[in-house]
Amino acid sequence: MKGFIVYATYGTEENKTIVSLFGRLENNQSFVSLHQFKPYFFIEEKDLKKIEKNIEYKAERTQNKTFSGNSVLKIILNNNIDSKKLSESLHAKNVSTYEADIKPHTRFLIDKNLFGSINIEGEYEGSEKIDRIYKKAEINPVEYFPKLKVLSIDIESGKISGKLFCIGLYGENYEKTFFVGKSQQKIKNTIFCKDEEECLLKFKEEILKQDPDVITGWNIIDFDLAYLKNLFHKYKIPFDIGRTNDEASLRLESGFFKSSSANIPGRQVLDAFNLIKDKFIKEAPSIKNAEFESFSLESVSQALLGSGKLIKGKDRHSKIEKIYETDQQKLVEYNILDCKLAYEILKKTDMLTLAIERSQLTGLTLNKLGASVAALDSLYIREARKKGLVSPTTRYKHKESGITGGYVKSLQAGIYNNVIVLDFKSLYPSIIRTFNIDPASHLEKKEKNSVESPNKTYFKNQEGILPAILERLHHAREKAKKEKRELANYAIKIILNSFFGVLANPNCRYFNYDVANSITTFGQMIIKLTAEQIEKQGYKVIYSDTDSVFIETNSEKNKADKVGKELQDYINLFYNKFIKKNYNRNSLLELQFEKQYISMIIPNIRNKNLEKEKAAKKRYAGLIEKNGKEELEIIGLEAIRGDWTEAAQDFQKELLLKLFHKEPLKPFIKSYVKKIKEGKMDEKLIYRKSIRKELDAYTKITPPHVKAARKLDSLDSNIIEYCITLEGPEPIQKLKHKLDYEHYIEKQITPIAEQVLSLLNISLDEIIKDDRQKTLF
Repeated sequence: MKGFIVYATYGTEENKTIVSLFGRLENNQSFVSLHQFKPYFFIEEKDLKKIEKNIEYKAERTQNKTFSGNSVLKIILNNNIDSKKLSESLHAKNVSTYEADIKPHTRFLIDKNLFGSINIEGEYEGSEKIDRIYKKAEINPVEYFPKLKVLSIDIESGKISGKLFCIGLYGENYEKTFFVGKSQQKIKNTIFCKDEEECLLKFKEEILKQDPDVITGWNIIDFDLAYLKNLFHKYKIPFDIGRTNDEASLRLESGFFKSSSANIPGRQVLDAFNLIKDKFIKEAPSIKNAEFESFSLESVSQALLGSGKLIKGKDRHSKIEKIYETDQQKLVEYNILDCKLAYEILKKTDMLTLAIERSQLTGLTLNKLGASVAALDSLYIREARKKGLVSPTTRYKHKESGITGGYVKSLQAGIYNNVIVLDFKSLYPSIIRTFNIDPASHLEKKEKNSVESPNKTYFKNQEGILPAILERLHHAREKAKKEKRELANYAIKIILNSFFGVLANPNCRYFNYDVANSITTFGQMIIKLTAEQIEKQGYKVIYSDTDSVFIETNSEKNKADKVGKELQDYINLFYNKFIKKNYNRNSLLELQFEKQYISMIIPNIRNKNLEKEKAAKKRYAGLIEKNGKEELEIIGLEAIRGDWTEAAQDFQKELLLKLFHKEPLKPFIKSYVKKIKEGKMDEKLIYRKSIRKELDAYTKITPPHVKAARKLDSLDSNIIEYCITLEGPEPIQKLKHKLDYEHYIEKQITPIAEQVLSLLNISLDEIIKDDRQKTLF
């Protein structure tokens, strides 16, 4: 029968290690498959005599080798405790071990080549907490996309008293509320409990009955689960809401940018709040264009679902206290709606589908959605074993200096017309595949026919492990594109693009400073060489940015498009010949004509002390045509940065559009400044800034948003909204004084206006203060 592994773990029973795989079967039953497993790792043959005699182990000869070609022995132990103890004692003697840090359940998944979906056969028995327990099942990988059971949880409690009011549960075609107190009216799907203890017991009973694979909610780990765990302990009730008798555990993080985690045996907790903050999720196709004023449930649900909470505002806590006593129906509705909003956000963003897609690509469980290092581990160790190679044990290495960045060059600030952009498709993955940049292929010195990188790092001229992984993922992505599976395409793209960062991470077992730098130095070489070849064809490259070149054509739109396609084909043919001749390898580099900017601006840098480089890097804007309509595209400028006011963002967008359409700028600028001074734009003069640590921790410097935050009674969000007044920064909740309009003109409008006006040799003072007649065009 087909199934999907939701949760994997291990434990020790009677001095033996047992791997446990929990999940959901295609018949909708839950399962756990138990497997006795003997942990093992590898050492080089010469180090066998250094093993202490007081640990029971078995040493087996293998055909495997290290990346350096040394033969290794497989050291097998009875349980993971002994395995860890032995490996640590060897490390203390500076003995190299291989794959000693891999946990038993991860090792089992890798050895069985499992990627989430499985076929399971064998005898089973049932239990109170799980439908099927397999003890000697046969498990094999299979293609299968599961339908998992999701349950959203939300609690309501008194902010001052801390008293539990109710617990809400919401899922597909299901909702239920457990309410503490005597019933004043009959409320659908509501169970009334005489006290908190009864409420907890009935809630726990319902969780076990519903048996969800995934538990979600909004900030559910830091608030709901943390609150419930404490309350369960208060009443001495085991907090075992998972699929075993072990209690759920939490790891709480205090900072906003570190996500807390929960371990509920047999289930996964996917906190919608933590996921929505994750960069991996924020760039997903379903929500990449969504803008959130803050990460509150109200703000995110309004942006994604078009609706929000039943009770909102800073006084909502006192309202909840009141309706608990006076309007039970309304509190139940409020409670269930919060559950539903978190559930619908998970559904709308396809977060669970994305997690499943990634699990089936990497072999990791659902909670490892953004774990790039673990993803490379899972894939690389499997492929290395097929080639008879063992991987190093992860041991943190200090990164002595930074990894070389991508090449970025801006020749001259200015306003350009009909600029074409050529972009290398997945440049770093293509470089890895083209030049066989691979940890197992890395050579200590130059050998005959080896590949030499620009930073003098050498690789065997063969097909390595990492290039093979990338090739397989590349074909899977092309297949997903063809089948129009957008989420699969996105999941693969993220994995492909993450591997460079992983190789540059000291926490990665394959980290090597020279190997990581070989990728970026090849990238720099390719972008520079591409620009040279284009200029040999008589065109001017005005900007280069890691994997793109921008070319001024001075041609009409249609002719510029033709030039773009011709240069694309010319460069691709050039690299086919160049790489074959110089490296004896096939080029997998692919340059594409991406777009044309009808008009484009590259502003000057703001730092006047930098005389050598006058043009800004990674900061530009252009006018492009999409589906017959003109659109403004902005990169790195203020209009797309959240720390600038809406007034500044709107000003920049309108100013650029007028510039590109050759409309007069002076009347617009004068009018905009006048509106600000007259108080007609106050609602757009709000700053939004994140608090990244406790307010008391800001000691050396106190930024304006922190000063504003300190004037609030309490923080309901890490996003502070404030204005600069004549008396300094004030939060919008306690705005008392007149806004400092000169501040906004000087700090928000002037820098943006000068970016454009300086290129036209016009002074802003001339426009704002003088009434002299001067036209801009």
